[in-house]
Amino acid sequence: MNRTKKWAVLFDLDGVVLDTEKAYDGFWEEEGKRYRPDIQAFHRKVKGFTLQKIVAEFLGNDPQKEQSILRRLDALESRMDYPYIPGVLDFIEDLKSRGVPIALVTSSNEKKMEYVYHARPELAAYFQVKITADKITRSKPDPECYLLGAEALGVKPEFCFVFEDSFAGLEAGERAGMKVIGLATTNPREEMERRTNRVISDFVGFAYEKMIE
Repeated sequence: MNRTKKWAVLFDLDGVVLDTEKAYDGFWEEEGKRYRPDIQAFHRKVKGFTLQKIVAEFLGNDPQKEQSILRRLDALESRMDYPYIPGVLDFIEDLKSRGVPIALVTSSNEKKMEYVYHARPELAAYFQVKITADKITRSKPDPECYLLGAEALGVKPEFCFVFEDSFAGLEAGERAGMKVIGLATTNPREEMERRTNRVISDFVGFAYEKMIE
């Protein structure tokens, strides 16, 4: 890979930067049992989607259901401790030391991000650009969020790496024309490998040079 290019890196949040997916899997499985008991493994169907997309695609665009879910989701997110994926901060520090532009691209809304920054106040300073659900009109797997991130960083999509753990996120990054690296933190590694060329377990021992090799 060309080492003279100016690469940028765009990170998903949950399951990539933060080790939160087990909490969300449990939450969405319960919501699936409540509203869509006909769907097996509901949490896997909605992984990577915004709440609005979940309600539109699976719950008939019902505003009352959306508000009920939002209240329960807010209660969950307000008490989470948001642990980091192993090695991610060392990797981000390596990128920053090399002047690599970095963006956070998440299906989470700004209210959730307030909880994240309260628990992890150091996190906000790591990213030059932050794209949240409130800034987009189309949820992953649409590439809009990643294209907005690249534009805000001032880097062409083909010079961007994306780190994702959800199938919807992998598709969004690839449709944006970016180089996608999957994290096998929430989905089985073999399924991730069927959807993208490179998969890592976490960021332990991972660095810029490994990324571009």
